[in-house]
Amino acid sequence: MITMQYGFTLPADYDMSIIDRRIRDKGPLLDGFPNLGFKAYLSARKGEFGSRDNLYAPFYLWLKPEGASDFLCGPGFEALTGAFGWPQVRTWIVWQAEISTKIAAARFATREILPTQPYAPLADIRGVEGAEAKADVATGGALASVSGFEPTSWTRVRFRLWRELPEIGEQTQAYRVGHLSLPRP
Repeated sequence: MITMQYGFTLPADYDMSIIDRRIRDKGPLLDGFPNLGFKAYLSARKGEFGSRDNLYAPFYLWLKPEGASDFLCGPGFEALTGAFGWPQVRTWIVWQAEISTKIAAARFATREILPTQPYAPLADIRGVEGAEAKADVATGGALASVSGFEPTSWTRVRFRLWRELPEIGEQTQAYRVGHLSLPRP
C-alpha cells in the first residue's frame, strides 16, 4: 500500500465555494476506482482550525501502486492539473492502515508530517506508529488512521479521519472532508 497527497494553496480571497462545488461534482467519480482504499477530498479555509491558508488537498490510500499510477495518468488528474496547475505529489510507503467500518461518517481529517532523525531505529518507529494507528481506531475515536514513511525526504505521515474534530496541535493540519470515495462493496 502507498498513500499520496497533493495540495493547492489558494489565495486568501479565493471563493472556496468553487472548491466545495468541485468536490460535490467530481467526488463521486472516484467511488469504486480500482485499487483505491479511500480518497478523502479535503479542504481548509484560512483561519479555520488554525489553517494559515485556503487549501484543496486530497489524500489517498492506494491498495496497490498501480491505482495511483492509473489515476495520475488518467483524465481526472489531467483535468485537475488543467484547472490548478501541476502539483507536487507526495507519497509514503504505508506502515499501518486501520479503517473502521464507520469510515463513511468522516467529516474531518488531520495530517502531520514528521521528520525522521538520521540513523533512527526505523523498525522501532514503525512499531510505535503502527500501534498508535491501531489504537486511534480501536479506542481513540478515529474512523481511519494511516501511518507511512518516505525515505527520500525521511518524513513520516500520520493521517486520521474523524467524525468530530479532536483537539489539534500547532504542527497538525486539519481539514474538512467534502467527500470520501470508497471501494464498491
